[in-house]
This record gives sequence, structure tokens and C-alpha cells, in this order.
Amino acid sequence: MIQIEKSPESALRKVTFILTALPGHQVFVAGSFSDWEPDKHLMSYSEEHGVYSCEVMLAPGAYEYKLVIDGEWVTDIDNDNFSANDFGTLNSVINIG
Repeated sequence: MIQIEKSPESALRKVTFILTALPGHQVFVAGSFSDWEPDKHLMSYSEEHGVYSCEVMLAPGAYEYKLVIDGEWVTDIDNDNFSANDFGTLNSVINIG
């Protein structure tokens, strides 16, 4: 799941990536916005909500991303927007307006 909030002071949008999963995993979000660095954006676990989340400030545009769960690159199952990549798999896609 992804939440997007506009900031009145900036053209950037606060994008919150959310993954519902059991605790005990190491989860990151990596994408075209982070030069695909697999450990740049750590997702924190909330026991209260049972989710991992990470906030990233992004300019309007289209971005491809994947979740990195315990070292395994996976698409976001809560996002139906995909694009093929050069590795023969799919990337999740988010469009920021």
C-alpha cells in the first residue's frame, strides 16, 4: 500500500510505503528514486498496526520500485501497476501527481 501527501511548503510529496507482514524481517524499499540501493530506505515495523513502513520525499513523476525482504527482491503485492525490467522480472510502479 502507498499513501501520498502533498506538502504546502514544497513541490515534493511525502510518500509512505506500507507492507503488512509479520514481525522479524528486515525490509527495505529500493527504486529508481534511490538509484536501486537495496539498503537505503529501511522500513520500520509497527507492532500496533502490524505493518512495516517508510517515508520518502519524492517529486512528481513515475518511479519504479521493489521491496527487499530479508535480501529477496519482490514486487509490492498491494500495487497493481507493474513494468518489465531488464532482468526479465517486474517492478512495481508508482505515479506521483
